[in-house]
This record gives sequence, structure tokens and C-alpha cells, in this order.
Amino acid sequence: MSTPAPARKSVGFTGRSLAGAVQRVTASPLGAYQSAVVRIGVSATYLLFLLRELPHRHELYGPDGPWSWDMARRLIANNDAFTVLMWSDSAIWFESVYALTLVSAALLMAGWRTRATSVVFMTGVLSLQNRSIFMGDGGDNVIHLMALYLVLTRCARVWSLDARRAARDTERLAEAGRPGRDAAGPALWAVLGCVLLSATVMGGLGGTWWLPSLLWVLWLGNGVWWALNRYAPDHEMRALSDVLANLAHNAALLVIMAEVCLIYATAGWYKIQGSRWQDGTAIYYPLRLDYFTPWPELSGLLASSALAVMVLTYATVIVQVAFPFTLFNRRVKNVLLVVMIGEHAGISVLLGLPFFSMAMIAADAVFLPTVFLVWLGRRVSHGRQRLFSRMPDRFRLPGQRRMGADDEEATRSGGDRGHTLVG
Repeated sequence: MSTPAPARKSVGFTGRSLAGAVQRVTASPLGAYQSAVVRIGVSATYLLFLLRELPHRHELYGPDGPWSWDMARRLIANNDAFTVLMWSDSAIWFESVYALTLVSAALLMAGWRTRATSVVFMTGVLSLQNRSIFMGDGGDNVIHLMALYLVLTRCARVWSLDARRAARDTERLAEAGRPGRDAAGPALWAVLGCVLLSATVMGGLGGTWWLPSLLWVLWLGNGVWWALNRYAPDHEMRALSDVLANLAHNAALLVIMAEVCLIYATAGWYKIQGSRWQDGTAIYYPLRLDYFTPWPELSGLLASSALAVMVLTYATVIVQVAFPFTLFNRRVKNVLLVVMIGEHAGISVLLGLPFFSMAMIAADAVFLPTVFLVWLGRRVSHGRQRLFSRMPDRFRLPGQRRMGADDEEATRSGGDRGHTLVG
């Protein structure tokens, strides 16, 4: 008995669609501009936070804090959290970790050796936050999660120093037949390998199995990728490594999007259950707290309007609950995205929570449309060119690698010989 023709066509169409989807998620890293914005936003937020708290670092995470080193050690012995600050209670060690986290945040924001600096940045974030877990807020939780996810993304394809280096290597490859010599990448890889080996031997990677496994997989993958890229660029293993990296990137990007939706959905549905949110007065109370009023006159003016308080209260709940459901309609999603970014900007000003707002805006950026980000990148590039046009040639910066003829969201080529996991 033969299969009817309509059924065969349906099966064939489904098979082609599935094959196209698999090809899309394995052939290229999607959301190159979105992942770059998340990288820049998250690292810039934590960099500014560390600089802001530089005079208070000892009270927050160091030896002068209310949460002492012995108390943190006892807690970590029970929850198996990871922090390199438990390796020693020396003040010099604390200052070194704080400074290294600062530097790694700056380098990650600039996109220098992103595969390595993202791991160092993640280590610094986990170390500081797990040292004093009661010092954080919702923004710290977002930074904590995004630092973990960024390690798996190829977030330096655009708007980074790595992209500039890749463009130069591509030019050298076309001219000389091989990319330029890369001494910094292997040296950085060797140093991090020594540190990782020492931490593993001493048992300083926490009590979980996943973190040591992740770090070793990343370190070994970096080395294998560099060797294949250098000595066997046309080997099938090189193509396989590209596929695995693309899969990891796209999966991490999907998790970031799901995480943002979960944050808003849970926040919105919890608000619905609160009586103050139901009667439209919830916004009034934080505007009257001295702790959340950096601009008392502005907060008082807004709190004095019952209509403004009611509108903002109900709008907050509606936007947070509705946002996950608007992802299927691009226009509505973009409108709500603008509203949420404006909401967080208002929180930063009215309630004095700039770093929480910056962290949430950085996470929201994963949903920004590619067309807008490409336009924004061109405007910034045009402004930079105008700024440096009057400077001597030796001070001018080289152009970045383009993502394609039309600045497409995903690259059409399967690999980039100038890019390595080490950088």
C-alpha cells in the first residue's frame, strides 16, 4: 500500500525544514550583534560597579566586611560554591583578585582575547559574589548568570579587538598564504593551563563537578582549535570544531533569551498576587523611602500624582507578564522592549539603582533587532571616523571585519581561519 501523494509532500517539506534548521544552527553563530551587545553591556556594568565600589571593596568582599573569611569558608563548605578568595585570607591576594577582575572586565568589554578573558571574568565574578553572598541584589544575579553564559558564546565576532585581529589575519592569509604569528594566544593559554592545573590539584575549584569539567573542556578545546587552525586549517576536524562552537554559542544564546523571559514572567506573576499591585499603589511606597530617593524632589513630584502612580504600577505588571508572549510578534516585541528599557532607565534615576538597571538593559539587548544594531554600529563607526579623521595616520584605528556583504545576522561561511578559541 503506497503513501498518498499529499502525505509524501508533507513529510518531504518537514524534512527539508528540519534540515534547514539544523544547517542554520550549525553553520554559523546566530545573533552576532546581539551577543556582542550583551558582552559589552555586562562587562561594562560590572567594570563600573567595581570602580564605584573601589573605596568600599574591603567592606564588601574583603577582610573588613561583616561577613568574615571564616564565616564564608564555613558556608562554602556546605554549599560547594566556587571562589578563589577562599584560597587565602591574605589582603594581597584579595587585592590581586579584585584588580584582575577589573582588568578582565575591561578587556572583555573591548573584546581582547575574548575566549580567555571571558573565563577570567567569570572566575572573578563568581569569586567576589560567592565570597559575600548577602551583599548582592537582582542585578548581581543577572551578572552572575550572564558571566557563565558568555563563556560559551562567540561574542567577539563584531565590535571587538578580536574582530580587528581576525580581519588583519585574513588579509595576511590572502597575501602571504598563512596568518600572522600569534604569540600572545599560546602564552595566555599556557599560563591559564598552569593555573587551572594547580587549582585542580589543590581542590580549589569548589565542590561541584560541572565547573572543573567546563574549565578543562574550554582549555583543551582552545588548544585543539589553535593547533588545527595553525597546522591543519582544511582538515575535517577544523570544520567539526566550528560546528561544535556554533552549537554551543547558539544554545547559550537561547538560554540567555529564556532566562530573560523567565525573569520577567516570574516578576510579573508574583506582582499580580500582591495587593498593592492589584490596587495600583505599589510604585508609591519605594518613592517615599529615603534609601531609594536620590532625587527627593523628583520622587515626591511623581508620588504626588495618583494617576501617574496607578498608570506606572499597572503598566509595569502588564509589560512584564506580556513580554514573553510577544516574542512571536516582532513589532509588538520591539515596542515592549523599548518600554522595558525605559522602565529600567527610570528605575536607575528615580530609585538610585543604576547597576541593576544596566544589568537588565544589557540582558534585554539580546532581543534587539539586527537591523537596528547594524544601523547603530554604522553610526558609531561614522562618528569614530569623523573623530579620528584629523589625527595623524599612525593614530588611526584599522577597520573591523564585516559580517557579510549586507551585514547579515549570520555569516554564510562555515569558518574563519583568523579566529581561534584562545582569542
